[in-house]
Amino acid sequence: MLRSLQKPPTFGIAFALFLLVSAVLYVRSPFSNSIFDEQEALLANPYVNGQKLAVWQLLERDFWGLPAERSIGSYRPLPNLLWRGLWAIHSHPWVPHALNVILHALNAALLCCIAWRWTKNDVVAWLSGGCFVSAAVLTETVSGAVGLADVLSGVGILLAIAALSLPLPAMAVAAFLASSMAMFSKESSLVVVAILPWAALLSGPLLHQRSRAVLRALVALIVSATAVIFYVQVRKRFFPSPIDEALLRPLPADCTWSVRLFHDFQVWFAQPKLPQDPVNNPLIGVPWPQRVATAMRIYLSGLGQVLFPATLSGDYSYAAELPERSAFSFTAGLGAALFALPAVASLLTGVGSLWQAYKGRSWPGVVALSALALGIIPVGYFPQSNIAVLLPVIRAERFWYLPVIGTSLLVACALTRLVQTQWRLGSLRIGMFVGLIFLGFQGSRARLHALDYNSDVDFWHSVVKAQPNSAKGHLNYGVMVGARGDLATRLAETGQAMQLAPQWPMAHVYYGDALCRMQRAKEAWPHYRRGFELAPNDPNLIALGLQCLWDQDEFKNHQAELEDLAEQFPDSWLDYLATDTLAHGSDNGGVDKQYRPRGYDEGPK
Repeated sequence: MLRSLQKPPTFGIAFALFLLVSAVLYVRSPFSNSIFDEQEALLANPYVNGQKLAVWQLLERDFWGLPAERSIGSYRPLPNLLWRGLWAIHSHPWVPHALNVILHALNAALLCCIAWRWTKNDVVAWLSGGCFVSAAVLTETVSGAVGLADVLSGVGILLAIAALSLPLPAMAVAAFLASSMAMFSKESSLVVVAILPWAALLSGPLLHQRSRAVLRALVALIVSATAVIFYVQVRKRFFPSPIDEALLRPLPADCTWSVRLFHDFQVWFAQPKLPQDPVNNPLIGVPWPQRVATAMRIYLSGLGQVLFPATLSGDYSYAAELPERSAFSFTAGLGAALFALPAVASLLTGVGSLWQAYKGRSWPGVVALSALALGIIPVGYFPQSNIAVLLPVIRAERFWYLPVIGTSLLVACALTRLVQTQWRLGSLRIGMFVGLIFLGFQGSRARLHALDYNSDVDFWHSVVKAQPNSAKGHLNYGVMVGARGDLATRLAETGQAMQLAPQWPMAHVYYGDALCRMQRAKEAWPHYRRGFELAPNDPNLIALGLQCLWDQDEFKNHQAELEDLAEQFPDSWLDYLATDTLAHGSDNGGVDKQYRPRGYDEGPK
């Protein structure tokens, strides 16, 4: 194997090596349970489980198996199809997770081979794949089964870039199929429309005749745009989900043409309405200038994690990340500079290389590869930055999967320059030492973070340690330990969540529920009441509280107060469930069973 690394990489050898590395770094315990979003994406997904839906209904369900009228925004058929096949083999999240490990190695091998084709430099090629496969910030994506959407998006975009080496007709077909694969994996893959033509323009003089570069870029633009249009039309045809009502309102007459153009694109793209929870994304309702400033600060922090992943976490929700108070701050400005400068540098470097090619002069492939890398970083991150569209979450490490393709190429080029210099510290070559330290640190951090996925308790405990201000982290950690009998810890952790997020109805209801399950139902009622008042239309929270009160023979002691709440919130879920339980609780044993929330670690009802 070591001798193979001294030769130009072949896909087979690269894949075998990177598969070994990916397995060592990211494989989690086969005894782990469903963690975080895996409960909704796998256990509670009726399409994945195949209990109620036929295979052909794939295009009629969203990422979570929900129909169009109940969708929470993500339309990603390909991950669902693969999950269904794997779930039929073994209904455990470890199997889908193992697919992520394999596909991540595939992406590293593709990146390695692309770098070799562009540069003919074996060191650049191996380091590109090595930096990517060991990037610790990608642990969430690879070790969590839900990261399949991001990994598949990477496969599609890298296959499309790899297809640029083919003759023009074959390239067009292969690039369209690969771009479509990316789009049906994750909607943010629409950046392929910018990345692929730019890659075709840069690689044209390296891989084909110089005169064909512009033609091939134009074809790449057409086929990638066609793939996006195909995805949107399929979604609109089979999954007509409501879009954000704000997009249907007329724009002000004095808005700029760019704002109007982007608005028209959003209306055409018709992204299903995304959930808005201020705990998951505190940017909801924040003025746009502060929103951009916050996004740039988070981008800067994320870029730091890519290069130096000292702290990694599975959650960054309220109050771990808060909006900027001002549109101008040092960190936001630095983040904006590091966001814009790579794009400008990519453009200038690319134009320079093409000009040299036009003049008949050679231009190093490393320069063209660096120009591509500089463009991928900001372009790949932009759809998930919360700048253009508010996402369900303010920040997530899986958002970096595509940008890390660019950072891996850049770091590989920089390390190659160091490795190939003759600088020495005694008998030690400095470049080799720096490269080994960088890859070793990345790998060690990835392995340690992957251990957080051994169980849901380990996962949320790691979140609490890494992000002590995350109310969601404290609440979920409390729920996990409480499900194993440690109600005292559950009460303390849920209380911490309530202090961090005093307007979060779930924190109040779950704190009351912890008291109720500790046989302290009288103390629980004020917290239940506060949660009901904050979320009168959340049937799961209301049913959870009412049922525990019933089980603890405390329900009828609050009959008058429940009647008052029902009158205070007419035609709400609180009104319906309180009234129905008062009338039929004796027959139903409390809340009607069809409205009771799903139990811990439980599949669909």
